[in-house]
Amino acid sequence: MISATKQPFQSRARLSAIGSYVPDGKITNADLEKMVVTDNEWIVRRTGIELRHQAAPEQTTSDLAIAAARDLLSRFPAVDASRIDGIIVATTTPEMPFPSVASKVQQAVGAARCLAVDVSAACAGFVSALQMANGLILSGAYRSVLVIGAETLTKITDYTDRSTCILFGDGAGAVLVEASDSGAFLASNASTDGSGGMQVYCIPNEKIVQNGREVYKWALSTVPDGVRHLLGQAGMTVGELDWFVPHSANLRMIEAICERLGLPEDKALQSVVHNGNTSAATIPLALDAAYKEGKLQSGQLAALYGFGSGLTQSGLLLRWTI
Repeated sequence: MISATKQPFQSRARLSAIGSYVPDGKITNADLEKMVVTDNEWIVRRTGIELRHQAAPEQTTSDLAIAAARDLLSRFPAVDASRIDGIIVATTTPEMPFPSVASKVQQAVGAARCLAVDVSAACAGFVSALQMANGLILSGAYRSVLVIGAETLTKITDYTDRSTCILFGDGAGAVLVEASDSGAFLASNASTDGSGGMQVYCIPNEKIVQNGREVYKWALSTVPDGVRHLLGQAGMTVGELDWFVPHSANLRMIEAICERLGLPEDKALQSVVHNGNTSAATIPLALDAAYKEGKLQSGQLAALYGFGSGLTQSGLLLRWTI
């Protein structure tokens, strides 16, 4: 058996632009009351969710990803799409196995010569894609990587199952990761427990199946330690965080994780209340909402932490540079 010492984390990357998109369609708690035996008070008490966005029947995950990329480009005119040399889309709901969602984004934004790949890591997908973008830039072969989290989960949600249909929504968020002399990515970590992978799964052409109780227990028993480990790699503590940006699966879960971390709930950024659980899109949607509100300020310390099906976790500690 060969053992190896993990090398110190390195980065030459920073975030330089952000964008997002949610479709016009909406599913309210009142709408769900007409589909299954549930009510608004029960949904809010259990999940904190008030609203989910739903893609139109003709809208695909690629459409949402493209809209988020175009939002980024329109809001940051200094970004030259022709200079983007990598596109990574985190999604579990591509409209087809191939071509990739990323290749469709490439065509739409006019990135003439670039890598285009999709990543499937469910709710940890966006942070995993950021880690990969950092590695590509660190290699020296890439300088500008567009990272997108995009999902159309309502298309694979079982609206006869009240335990899951109250959760999921559609949306997309995008960030541009660019080379920088002094990297703003400070630490990263990841872990997977494949023995619990079937606690959340979806068979092709079927609907999402989730053992919510077990996933909740797993998250509360592992995520707080994962966040502490992430911070410890950079020699930092929870008290030094300006923002904690976890996967927005459930507001009550976020509150419980914050309690176990000893972190005030108002330091957690979330997107679940008005978007539902959008899997790979929850973290970029939360980041962009906070950026638009003026909460996220340049130089602040943020811990991004995705977790979900796999059972996989991915964390990234960074200085906000947009």
